[in-house]
Amino acid sequence: MNDPTPTIRLAVLALATAILTIGASAAFASGEGHPERTRQILAFHTMYGVDGPFVGDANPIDGIPGDELPWEVKSVVGHLFSNGRLVIAVRGLVFKDDPSVPPELRGKNDETEFRAAIGCLSEDGDQVVQRNVVTDGSPADEDGNSLIAAHVELPNPCVAPRVFILAGSEDKWFAVTGFESEEGM
Repeated sequence: MNDPTPTIRLAVLALATAILTIGASAAFASGEGHPERTRQILAFHTMYGVDGPFVGDANPIDGIPGDELPWEVKSVVGHLFSNGRLVIAVRGLVFKDDPSVPPELRGKNDETEFRAAIGCLSEDGDQVVQRNVVTDGSPADEDGNSLIAAHVELPNPCVAPRVFILAGSEDKWFAVTGFESEEGM
């Protein structure tokens, strides 16, 4: 008999994402309590799991190194708003089925929490500088499912934002906004 628990968790995650996204969009669009109207900066439905030359410390993005092992992400829906509100529903962010990954970790997440980081180019006088802000941790299960709903203080200005999913226990990224096309496409 199949265990219904993963299906139930997925349904709850999808419902929570829909409620948060609709509620956040309505509240943010109204601009209530804000001197300026809040706008959506970024909406994304793909992320790139750390892999290839991004694995490890050799090629960090925005000063954030990739994890020591490759990861993959099944699906993600995310929204970043100009008031710093961030909502990300991630599903299936797990170690990749790769020879470099120990067999007992393949297809699993070994972190109890995921965090998000937003990397922006900003200004410091006449200089362009890199600024990162990081959320608190959000629960993540062994199947790599998590709902991150947070508020951060974005740099002003925040130019060319990138969103990362980080480990809960260290400053290494597992996934970043982007994509990799399937071979043969």
